[in-house]
This record gives sequence, C-alpha cells and structure tokens, in this order.
Amino acid sequence: MCKLSQIDSLYRKHNFDRILQGDILRDVKFNYAIHETSIIEYFFPYMVVLSQDCDLEQDFDNRKEDGFDKKHDKYIYSILVCPAYLSEDFRKGEHLKSFDFRMESKNSKQFSDIKINQNPRYHYLEHYPEFQIPSMVLDFKHYFTFNTDYLYYIHKEHYVASLNELFRECLSQRFSYYLSRIGLPNIKSLP
Repeated sequence: MCKLSQIDSLYRKHNFDRILQGDILRDVKFNYAIHETSIIEYFFPYMVVLSQDCDLEQDFDNRKEDGFDKKHDKYIYSILVCPAYLSEDFRKGEHLKSFDFRMESKNSKQFSDIKINQNPRYHYLEHYPEFQIPSMVLDFKHYFTFNTDYLYYIHKEHYVASLNELFRECLSQRFSYYLSRIGLPNIKSLP
C-alpha cells in the first residue's frame, strides 16, 4: 500500500533553536499593563504559537547574521500566540477562574461540536500522553503577542511539543477565517 504522508500523529517534537508555528508551550507568564503603574501577571498552563512559520524562520535567520551591513527588515518584534485551555476546565467554564472571570459552561451538544471543530470560534486539540499533552481548547477571541526576544529566552524551558505541519496549517486557516469574518449589523425588519 502506498503511504501518502509521513505524518502519523497530531504532534511531534523538534530540537530546532528557533520557534516554529504550532509550538506548544507550558506554564508561561504573561504581563499585562492596565495603567502606567499597574501590571498584572497571568499564568497560562498552555499556549500555541500562531505566527506564520516563514516569518519566524526569516526572523531567526536574520538575527543570526553578523556584521555592519546587517539588515533588520526581516525582524518580527512580537509573536502571535493563543492560550490553550484544559478541555475539562473549559467545558465547565472554569478555564479563566484564576483571573476572576466567569465563563459560560458548555452543554454536551456544544462541547461535542467543539471537539470535532465544528464551532468556528474554538479549536480542539486531542490529548497525547506520550508528550504529556492534555486535551485542550483554543478560543480564537483570546490571543495576544509576546515580545520575540522574551519568547526566545523562555522557549527551551517551556517547550512541550509542536503540531505537525498539516495540523498547524489547519489551525492557522481556522484562526484566520475566524478573524476575517464580517460582522454584520442587526437589520430591523421593514414594516
């Protein structure tokens, strides 16, 4: 039988020095400034890198260049990530309890649709015991950026695994589709 793809799992591990699209990081601290003098620290159990891999690769290669003639036009200053919430906490609406946010719980039908990625707002990731990855849900309304230098500084310590190429492309397409949707106004019916 002809095997069309070498991809045989949702996840893989890599030993690259650079950050890749689809990298999953664990226990990451995020500082959020509310005012000039007020900074809140958030800890996310998991997050997934969403920035395009070609941009990440060009940024990494450009940072390695030495010399007076070094150009910085390939630098990216921040990396887009999306928190990945533990699926059971998410289903109960408790995934942001540590931030004092009350979230809606999901009934069986709603969560079933999320698990098969039929709700465009969410992306479900299956558990993978070999890499100690639990089942998780990404909420496309929750995303932010990290300073590139900071993410490189913490990457090796917090790296868990990566989504395989086809699965990261699927995630990327679903995320971009959600962000590009058109918000239509509510039109009142004519009399």
